[in-house]
Amino acid sequence: MNILVTGATGFIGSHTCVSLLEEGHNVIAFDNFYNSKESVIDKIKLLSGKSFVFYNADMTDSEALEKIFSENDVDCVIHFAGYKAVGESVQIPLSYYENNIYGTLCLLNVMKAHNVKRIIFSSSATVYGNPASLPIKEDFPLTATNPYGRTKLMIEEILRDLWISDNEWSIILLRYFNPVGAHKSGLLCEDPKGIPNNLMPRLLDVAFGKMPHITVFGDDYNTKDGTGVRDYIHVVDLAYGHVKAVDFAMNNKCVEAINLGTGIGYSVFDLINTLNKVNNINVPYKICPRRPGDIDACYADPTKAKELLGWSAVLTLEDMCKDAYEASKKARNDF
Repeated sequence: MNILVTGATGFIGSHTCVSLLEEGHNVIAFDNFYNSKESVIDKIKLLSGKSFVFYNADMTDSEALEKIFSENDVDCVIHFAGYKAVGESVQIPLSYYENNIYGTLCLLNVMKAHNVKRIIFSSSATVYGNPASLPIKEDFPLTATNPYGRTKLMIEEILRDLWISDNEWSIILLRYFNPVGAHKSGLLCEDPKGIPNNLMPRLLDVAFGKMPHITVFGDDYNTKDGTGVRDYIHVVDLAYGHVKAVDFAMNNKCVEAINLGTGIGYSVFDLINTLNKVNNINVPYKICPRRPGDIDACYADPTKAKELLGWSAVLTLEDMCKDAYEASKKARNDF
């Protein structure tokens, strides 16, 4: 199949491109390198042993999208492109709404014009807000507590309305939990520009001496050790979930929301202690007050992914911590 991947050089997008190519799909990809690097293109080719079509393009540029669809026969789209930092979204909400929502509308309009009606959307567990119970199922009430989360929720609603208007579409809403880890080769990893927003890259900055300590926001949550609990999932598992979602989309006309998580809740201390243990290091930390809006715990019920996609996570927290550390070490040494 010919799969168009938006935001292809980002953390999850790049790993997904590798998985798609390894599974025999043809990849057409684009990115504007807003939060990624051009060097990732060659890494994807090296790891997969295959070439693919790439465009330096922005999803808000309808003319660029028209060119991509005119020059390629696209069977399905995997849509990763978008701004993704929760804190930043609170500071510049209009930029998030303009980029994420308007950009998606541009993409959908061009897809419709070219009769491409299969899309896998990169959604998020943020659409569940503060869940009333755990584990989180796909039919739980939806809400959002920040502009980033609201863009994900709004795009989900746009896609549902699109399917209601035309049942020929196949729309898969993949709700990720907390991706960490890296490709086993060490060539692909979470490598954000500027100050990292996510916990693992901040932990690695401390591990390699770029920061003096990691800040743990709150140790008084209603959890086993007082720190926040999240469902961390290896990015390679997550990437393969997209391959399975493509298979499902090619054979079903529907709109389905599907969690991609391990179903296991790990605390911040679990993550720190495991990172230390498997890599024989000692990451210092400092306890600070909770951040507004942070919740006690969040982890998935991944049953639906197994039933519909035949997918479940197989890599462990130890794998996540080992692979992330080794890839970060390689990236810093290469730099």
